[in-house]
Amino acid sequence: MILEIVSPEAKLFSGEITSLYLPGVDGDFQILNNHAPIVSLLKKGTVKIAAPSFTLSKEAEAKLTRVNDQLYTLAIESGTIEMKDNKVILLAD
Repeated sequence: MILEIVSPEAKLFSGEITSLYLPGVDGDFQILNNHAPIVSLLKKGTVKIAAPSFTLSKEAEAKLTRVNDQLYTLAIESGTIEMKDNKVILLAD
């Protein structure tokens, strides 16, 4: 699936991922390939992004934390997520 992460400052990431773990306001949840369409609010927490490989901009490198070659994390204060047709858009503060 495709993930786009947009912050007030810049587009942080756009690329193919395998899974996404999110801090939802009603509890943490994970999105995998072919997930049902969803729109959800996010609370303060850590977003975990898994992908076979990452190509990051300088803005993204400053915000994302590398756990290993296939996993990065992003600390957020709040946000909104939309998943539709295997494309995820994450608006994050």
